[in-house]
Amino acid sequence: MYTGKEPTLVILAAGLGKRFGGNKQIAVLPDFNCSIMELSIQDAYAVGVRHLVLVINRQVRPLIEQQTLPRLPADLQVDLVEQAVDNLPSRFASKALSREKPWGTGHALLCAKPFIPGDAIVITADDYYGPGAYKQLVNHFAAAEQVDMAIVGYPLAQTLSQQGGVNRGICQTHNDSLLEVVEYLDIHRTDDRLSGLAPDGKRVALPEAALASMTCWGITQTLLTQLERGFSEFLENYDSDVKSEYYLPDCIQSCIQEGLLRVRVHSASERWFGITYKEELKSVSGLLYELRHG
Repeated sequence: MYTGKEPTLVILAAGLGKRFGGNKQIAVLPDFNCSIMELSIQDAYAVGVRHLVLVINRQVRPLIEQQTLPRLPADLQVDLVEQAVDNLPSRFASKALSREKPWGTGHALLCAKPFIPGDAIVITADDYYGPGAYKQLVNHFAAAEQVDMAIVGYPLAQTLSQQGGVNRGICQTHNDSLLEVVEYLDIHRTDDRLSGLAPDGKRVALPEAALASMTCWGITQTLLTQLERGFSEFLENYDSDVKSEYYLPDCIQSCIQEGLLRVRVHSASERWFGITYKEELKSVSGLLYELRHG
Protein backbone atom coordinates (compact mmCIF):
# COMPACT_ATOMS: atom_id res chain seq x y z
CA MET A 1 0.00 0.00 0.00
CA TYR A 2 1.13 3.51 -0.80
CA THR A 3 2.89 5.18 2.12
CA GLY A 4 4.21 8.30 0.42
CA LYS A 5 2.46 11.42 -0.84
CA GLU A 6 -0.87 10.37 -2.29
CA PRO A 7 -1.90 11.73 -5.67
CA THR A 8 -4.53 14.43 -5.94
CA LEU A 9 -7.91 13.41 -7.33
CA VAL A 10 -9.00 15.78 -10.10
CA ILE A 11 -12.59 15.48 -11.31
CA LEU A 12 -13.58 17.20 -14.54
CA ALA A 13 -17.13 18.29 -13.76
CA ALA A 14 -17.61 21.43 -15.82
CA GLY A 15 -19.64 19.86 -18.64
CA LEU A 16 -23.02 21.38 -19.42
CA GLY A 17 -24.84 18.04 -19.85
CA LYS A 18 -26.96 19.05 -22.83
CA ARG A 19 -28.04 15.51 -23.73
CA PHE A 20 -28.82 14.84 -20.08
CA GLY A 21 -30.84 18.00 -19.78
CA GLY A 22 -29.23 19.38 -16.64
CA ASN A 23 -26.29 19.16 -14.25
CA LYS A 24 -25.66 15.42 -14.44
CA GLN A 25 -22.43 15.72 -12.44
CA ILE A 26 -24.56 16.20 -9.33
CA ALA A 27 -27.58 14.10 -10.33
CA VAL A 28 -28.56 11.92 -7.39
CA LEU A 29 -28.61 8.13 -7.78
CA PRO A 30 -31.91 6.90 -6.29
CA ASP A 31 -30.32 4.01 -4.36
CA PHE A 32 -27.51 6.06 -2.83
CA ASN A 33 -28.79 9.59 -2.18
CA CYS A 34 -25.59 10.89 -3.76
CA SER A 35 -24.06 11.30 -7.23
CA ILE A 36 -21.76 9.02 -9.20
CA MET A 37 -19.08 11.63 -8.59
CA GLU A 38 -19.41 11.15 -4.84
CA LEU A 39 -19.05 7.37 -5.19
CA SER A 40 -15.82 8.00 -7.06
CA ILE A 41 -14.61 10.29 -4.29
CA GLN A 42 -15.44 7.62 -1.71
CA ASP A 43 -13.48 5.02 -3.67
CA ALA A 44 -10.41 7.26 -3.99
CA TYR A 45 -10.61 8.22 -0.31
CA ALA A 46 -10.65 4.54 0.65
CA VAL A 47 -7.16 4.06 -0.85
CA GLY A 48 -5.64 7.10 0.82
CA VAL A 49 -6.42 10.09 -1.40
CA ARG A 50 -6.96 13.16 0.78
CA HIS A 51 -6.91 16.02 -1.74
CA LEU A 52 -9.68 16.68 -4.26
CA VAL A 53 -9.82 19.28 -7.02
CA LEU A 54 -13.24 19.73 -8.59
CA VAL A 55 -13.26 21.55 -11.93
CA ILE A 56 -16.76 22.96 -12.29
CA ASN A 57 -18.74 25.54 -14.21
CA ARG A 58 -19.86 28.73 -12.50
CA GLN A 59 -23.57 27.87 -12.64
CA VAL A 60 -23.25 24.67 -10.61
CA ARG A 61 -21.01 26.06 -7.84
CA PRO A 62 -23.84 26.94 -5.39
CA LEU A 63 -25.32 23.43 -5.66
CA ILE A 64 -21.91 21.80 -5.18
CA GLU A 65 -21.30 23.90 -2.07
CA GLN A 66 -24.76 23.29 -0.61
CA GLN A 67 -25.35 19.64 -1.53
CA THR A 68 -22.11 17.86 -2.30
CA LEU A 69 -19.40 19.29 -0.06
CA PRO A 70 -21.25 18.68 3.24
CA ARG A 71 -21.43 14.96 2.42
CA LEU A 72 -17.66 14.55 1.86
CA PRO A 73 -15.20 13.34 4.55
CA ALA A 74 -14.20 16.12 6.95
CA ASP A 75 -10.46 15.54 6.45
CA LEU A 76 -10.63 15.69 2.65
CA GLN A 77 -9.06 18.91 1.34
CA VAL A 78 -11.27 20.23 -1.44
CA ASP A 79 -10.45 22.92 -3.99
CA LEU A 80 -13.21 24.15 -6.29
CA VAL A 81 -11.93 25.48 -9.60
CA GLU A 82 -14.15 27.16 -12.16
CA GLN A 83 -13.46 26.48 -15.82
CA ALA A 84 -14.21 29.88 -17.32
CA VAL A 85 -14.02 30.87 -20.97
CA ASP A 86 -11.86 33.86 -20.05
CA ASN A 87 -9.31 31.80 -18.10
CA LEU A 88 -6.59 32.39 -20.70
CA PRO A 89 -3.07 33.76 -20.88
CA SER A 90 -3.41 37.57 -20.92
CA ARG A 91 -2.15 37.96 -24.47
CA PHE A 92 -5.11 35.89 -25.72
CA ALA A 93 -7.77 37.71 -23.68
CA SER A 94 -9.58 39.01 -26.76
CA LYS A 95 -10.28 35.45 -27.95
CA ALA A 96 -12.70 34.94 -25.07
CA LEU A 97 -14.98 37.76 -26.15
CA SER A 98 -16.87 35.76 -28.78
CA ARG A 99 -16.61 32.41 -27.03
CA GLU A 100 -19.49 30.82 -25.11
CA LYS A 101 -18.74 27.11 -24.72
CA PRO A 102 -15.78 25.78 -22.65
CA TRP A 103 -12.40 25.27 -24.29
CA GLY A 104 -12.37 21.49 -23.74
CA THR A 105 -10.93 18.87 -21.37
CA GLY A 106 -7.31 19.98 -21.83
CA HIS A 107 -8.25 23.49 -20.74
CA ALA A 108 -10.32 22.10 -17.83
CA LEU A 109 -7.30 20.27 -16.44
CA LEU A 110 -5.10 23.29 -17.07
CA CYS A 111 -7.43 25.38 -14.90
CA ALA A 112 -6.67 22.96 -12.06
CA LYS A 113 -2.88 23.12 -12.55
CA PRO A 114 -2.18 25.69 -9.76
CA PHE A 115 -3.88 23.39 -7.25
CA ILE A 116 -2.06 20.15 -8.17
CA PRO A 117 1.23 19.87 -6.23
CA GLY A 118 2.40 16.54 -7.67
CA ASP A 119 0.93 13.50 -9.37
CA ALA A 120 -2.82 13.29 -9.93
CA ILE A 121 -5.64 10.94 -10.84
CA VAL A 122 -7.90 12.53 -13.45
CA ILE A 123 -11.45 11.33 -14.07
CA THR A 124 -14.77 12.71 -15.30
CA ALA A 125 -17.72 13.36 -12.98
CA ASP A 126 -20.35 11.24 -14.71
CA ASP A 127 -18.35 8.02 -15.08
CA TYR A 128 -18.04 5.24 -12.52
CA TYR A 129 -14.69 3.45 -12.62
CA GLY A 130 -14.84 1.06 -9.64
CA PRO A 131 -12.64 1.04 -6.50
CA GLY A 132 -9.94 -1.00 -8.21
CA ALA A 133 -9.03 1.80 -10.63
CA TYR A 134 -7.94 4.11 -7.80
CA LYS A 135 -5.96 1.35 -6.12
CA GLN A 136 -4.19 0.63 -9.41
CA LEU A 137 -3.26 4.28 -9.93
CA VAL A 138 -2.21 4.91 -6.32
CA ASN A 139 0.01 1.83 -6.48
CA HIS A 140 1.33 2.92 -9.87
CA PHE A 141 2.65 6.16 -8.41
CA ALA A 142 3.94 4.36 -5.32
CA ALA A 143 6.28 2.18 -7.39
CA ALA A 144 9.96 2.94 -6.84
CA GLU A 145 11.36 5.52 -9.26
CA GLN A 146 8.02 5.67 -11.04
CA VAL A 147 8.05 8.56 -13.52
CA ASP A 148 5.55 7.29 -16.07
CA MET A 149 1.97 8.36 -16.45
CA ALA A 150 -0.79 5.76 -16.47
CA ILE A 151 -4.20 4.99 -17.88
CA VAL A 152 -6.79 2.47 -16.70
CA GLY A 153 -8.44 0.99 -19.78
CA TYR A 154 -11.75 -0.90 -19.78
CA PRO A 155 -12.57 -3.96 -21.92
CA LEU A 156 -14.58 -2.63 -24.84
CA ALA A 157 -17.39 -5.16 -24.45
CA GLN A 158 -18.12 -3.76 -20.98
CA THR A 159 -18.52 -0.16 -22.16
CA LEU A 160 -21.38 -0.60 -24.63
CA SER A 161 -24.80 0.99 -24.34
CA GLN A 162 -28.28 -0.47 -24.75
CA GLN A 163 -29.32 2.89 -26.22
CA GLY A 164 -27.36 2.28 -29.44
CA GLY A 165 -23.88 2.61 -30.89
CA VAL A 166 -21.11 4.30 -28.92
CA ASN A 167 -17.90 6.12 -29.79
CA ARG A 168 -14.79 4.89 -28.00
CA GLY A 169 -11.08 5.60 -28.02
CA ILE A 170 -9.29 2.25 -28.29
CA CYS A 171 -5.84 1.96 -26.70
CA GLN A 172 -3.07 0.78 -29.03
CA THR A 173 -0.29 -0.65 -26.87
CA HIS A 174 3.18 -2.15 -26.93
CA ASN A 175 4.68 -3.87 -23.88
CA ASP A 176 1.96 -2.35 -21.67
CA SER A 177 2.81 1.16 -22.87
CA LEU A 178 0.33 3.36 -24.71
CA LEU A 179 1.18 4.11 -28.33
CA GLU A 180 -1.99 6.00 -29.21
CA VAL A 181 -5.73 6.12 -28.63
CA VAL A 182 -7.68 5.60 -31.86
CA GLU A 183 -11.29 6.80 -32.02
CA TYR A 184 -13.87 4.35 -33.39
CA LEU A 185 -17.46 5.47 -34.01
CA ASP A 186 -20.83 3.73 -33.78
CA ILE A 187 -19.50 0.64 -32.01
CA HIS A 188 -22.18 -1.99 -31.54
CA ARG A 189 -22.72 -5.72 -31.49
CA THR A 190 -24.12 -7.53 -34.54
CA ASP A 191 -24.42 -11.32 -34.70
CA ASP A 192 -22.33 -11.66 -31.53
CA ARG A 193 -19.49 -9.60 -33.00
CA LEU A 194 -18.34 -6.09 -32.18
CA SER A 195 -17.60 -3.64 -34.95
CA GLY A 196 -17.07 0.09 -35.33
CA LEU A 197 -16.23 2.74 -37.88
CA ALA A 198 -12.47 3.24 -38.13
CA PRO A 199 -10.95 6.70 -38.77
CA ASP A 200 -11.04 5.99 -42.52
CA GLY A 201 -14.81 5.43 -42.34
CA LYS A 202 -14.68 1.66 -42.89
CA ARG A 203 -16.52 -0.66 -40.51
CA VAL A 204 -14.10 -3.11 -38.93
CA ALA A 205 -14.33 -5.93 -36.39
CA LEU A 206 -13.12 -5.03 -32.88
CA PRO A 207 -11.91 -7.45 -30.17
CA GLU A 208 -14.15 -7.59 -27.12
CA ALA A 209 -11.09 -7.39 -24.87
CA ALA A 210 -9.70 -4.27 -26.59
CA LEU A 211 -9.11 -1.62 -23.94
CA ALA A 212 -11.15 1.55 -24.22
CA SER A 213 -10.03 4.86 -22.75
CA MET A 214 -12.78 6.16 -20.47
CA THR A 215 -10.79 9.16 -19.16
CA CYS A 216 -9.15 7.54 -16.14
CA TRP A 217 -5.61 8.90 -16.17
CA GLY A 218 -2.69 9.02 -13.78
CA ILE A 219 -0.81 12.21 -14.70
CA THR A 220 2.45 13.89 -13.76
CA GLN A 221 3.72 17.45 -13.62
CA THR A 222 5.38 16.89 -16.99
CA LEU A 223 1.97 16.67 -18.63
CA LEU A 224 0.73 19.82 -16.89
CA THR A 225 3.73 21.75 -18.20
CA GLN A 226 3.09 20.49 -21.72
CA LEU A 227 -0.63 21.25 -21.43
CA GLU A 228 0.25 24.87 -20.82
CA ARG A 229 2.55 25.01 -23.82
CA GLY A 230 0.06 23.18 -26.02
CA PHE A 231 -2.84 25.43 -25.07
CA SER A 232 -0.89 28.52 -26.10
CA GLU A 233 -0.14 26.86 -29.45
CA PHE A 234 -3.84 25.97 -29.79
CA LEU A 235 -4.85 29.58 -29.16
CA GLU A 236 -2.26 30.84 -31.66
CA ASN A 237 -3.96 28.75 -34.32
CA TYR A 238 -7.51 29.22 -33.06
CA ASP A 239 -9.88 30.97 -35.45
CA SER A 240 -13.53 31.89 -34.99
CA ASP A 241 -14.72 28.26 -35.06
CA VAL A 242 -16.67 28.00 -31.80
CA LYS A 243 -16.50 24.20 -31.98
CA SER A 244 -12.72 24.09 -31.63
CA GLU A 245 -11.71 22.55 -28.31
CA TYR A 246 -8.42 21.72 -26.64
CA TYR A 247 -8.68 18.03 -25.80
CA LEU A 248 -6.64 16.30 -23.09
CA PRO A 249 -6.04 13.09 -25.12
CA ASP A 250 -4.60 15.13 -28.01
CA CYS A 251 -1.99 16.70 -25.73
CA ILE A 252 -1.09 13.31 -24.24
CA GLN A 253 -0.73 11.88 -27.75
CA SER A 254 1.60 14.70 -28.77
CA CYS A 255 3.73 14.12 -25.68
CA ILE A 256 4.00 10.39 -26.47
CA GLN A 257 4.99 11.08 -30.07
CA GLU A 258 7.61 13.62 -28.98
CA GLY A 259 9.03 11.18 -26.43
CA LEU A 260 8.28 13.54 -23.55
CA LEU A 261 6.47 10.93 -21.48
CA ARG A 262 5.37 7.32 -21.37
CA VAL A 263 1.96 6.06 -20.36
CA ARG A 264 1.66 2.67 -18.67
CA VAL A 265 -1.60 0.87 -19.50
CA HIS A 266 -3.44 -0.92 -16.71
CA SER A 267 -6.39 -3.17 -17.46
CA ALA A 268 -9.40 -2.41 -15.27
CA SER A 269 -10.41 -5.07 -12.77
CA GLU A 270 -14.03 -3.88 -12.58
CA ARG A 271 -16.83 -2.64 -14.82
CA TRP A 272 -17.28 0.91 -15.99
CA PHE A 273 -20.66 2.64 -15.82
CA GLY A 274 -21.67 5.94 -17.36
CA ILE A 275 -24.76 8.09 -17.62
CA THR A 276 -25.72 10.09 -20.70
CA TYR A 277 -29.48 10.44 -20.32
CA LYS A 278 -31.70 11.03 -17.27
CA GLU A 279 -33.60 7.85 -18.11
CA GLU A 280 -30.47 5.85 -17.29
CA LEU A 281 -30.20 7.08 -13.69
CA LYS A 282 -32.48 4.47 -12.16
CA SER A 283 -31.08 1.46 -14.01
CA VAL A 284 -27.43 2.43 -13.44
CA SER A 285 -28.17 3.15 -9.79
CA GLY A 286 -29.67 -0.33 -9.37
CA LEU A 287 -26.68 -2.01 -11.02
CA LEU A 288 -24.21 -0.06 -8.88
CA TYR A 289 -26.11 -0.84 -5.70
CA GLU A 290 -26.04 -4.54 -6.52
CA LEU A 291 -22.34 -4.31 -7.34
CA ARG A 292 -21.39 -2.48 -4.14
CA HIS A 293 -23.81 -4.17 -1.71
CA GLY A 294 -24.85 -7.38 -3.43
